[in-house]
Amino acid sequence: MARVSLIKDELLTHVTELTEKIRGRRRGSLINVYRALLHSPPLAETWFDHMNAVRWDTELGGRLREILIIRIACLNDAEYVMRQHVPKLAEAEGLTVADCDALGDWRGSDRFSEAECAALAFADAMTRDVAVPDAIHDELSQHFNNREIVELAVLIGSYNMSSRVLVALKVDLEPVENQGI
Repeated sequence: MARVSLIKDELLTHVTELTEKIRGRRRGSLINVYRALLHSPPLAETWFDHMNAVRWDTELGGRLREILIIRIACLNDAEYVMRQHVPKLAEAEGLTVADCDALGDWRGSDRFSEAECAALAFADAMTRDVAVPDAIHDELSQHFNNREIVELAVLIGSYNMSSRVLVALKVDLEPVENQGI
């Protein structure tokens, strides 16, 4: 059960413009993360804008983005994030359920490219230790330019924020029809 109430539609009259903005980018749905965040409309709006920029306004490929989001969800035990991305969003970016399952032990898998493995090592270091060893950054820079490294760092940091907020607030999982939107 969520640690903060999920705001019901009839109580959203003071933030109609914001809820319409969110619904417009999420196929008409107002998912539970926003129903929780709307207790603080300014934070809900900046969260929405930031997370949309991280997902859609970078040069990172969709497959890589989903690989990292799912790995971070694994590391942080963020079931909400996992259920939102697997299988629907992951499959839309070319990942199979088997690929997603392999992310729990990606080092023991042959499903990921050298560049993806470098990004996964970067995500693991940022998530587990915050500080990234030079050797991991050096390997990352063999596969990604400066812009992409910045975008990777912001994506990883953002999904660590997201998963930690969702886990801390115990935001209720979406019903099946709202998963992956």
